[in-house]
Amino acid sequence: MTTVAPPASTSLAVAAQARDVVKTYGQGEAAVRALDGADVAIDSGRLTAIMGPSGSGKSTLVHALAGLDTIDSGRVLIGDTELTALSERERTLLRRERLGFVFQAFNLIPSLTAAENIALPLTLAGKRPDRAWLAELVEMLGLGNRLDHRPAELSGGQQQRVAVGRALIARPDLVFADEPTGNLDSRHGAALLGFLRDATRTLGHTIVMVTHDPVAASYADRVVFLADGRIVDELSAPTPETVLARMARLDAPASAIGA
Repeated sequence: MTTVAPPASTSLAVAAQARDVVKTYGQGEAAVRALDGADVAIDSGRLTAIMGPSGSGKSTLVHALAGLDTIDSGRVLIGDTELTALSERERTLLRRERLGFVFQAFNLIPSLTAAENIALPLTLAGKRPDRAWLAELVEMLGLGNRLDHRPAELSGGQQQRVAVGRALIARPDLVFADEPTGNLDSRHGAALLGFLRDATRTLGHTIVMVTHDPVAASYADRVVFLADGRIVDELSAPTPETVLARMARLDAPASAIGA
């Protein structure tokens, strides 16, 4: 298979980028190179999906872009800030102030109400949420009558929407979503994906989503495909059918696709 590294966009600002990133886990014969010279640029104000076969390096790439994991070599930037030049404390502050996270596990605090969970990033930073922004976010998420409820009193879809609100409340530069619909049924998953797409188009947020689901990927503006730790393809304006076709090529033996 021929590796194709997609160039950075020349028409949109770049929110984050990885340049020739290498990440290896383990040592000696047990070493696994999760990222092998990965290059990608994430456009601002868009929803970008990251896909690839199991073990291709999807989550590792997101963890590197978000400063959740160190890298062996290469460069990672959030805007103009190079993460590889920051200390662990500086990376922690950057994640708190400029990034948001949505995971497959909702990771809500059981003792806090929905409103308190949404406001948690600002509470930890010693700040109060902007009332107008909080009201707009709650309305868009459809949580107006559930704010006083604790996670155990909410459905799975409502808990995930609370997690999304928590990720967006501080107006981060970039939101990372790792399999955000993995614990949701199709109806709640579609509602969440629709919100994430609308958050980029109407609110200007930048979202990077790891997914294995072609339907979920079809909500994105762009899909980036990984194989063996490298960016090998990308797709704009995806549909479930075009995503499936690209994934089939990645899963096919090299001789079958003429690589």
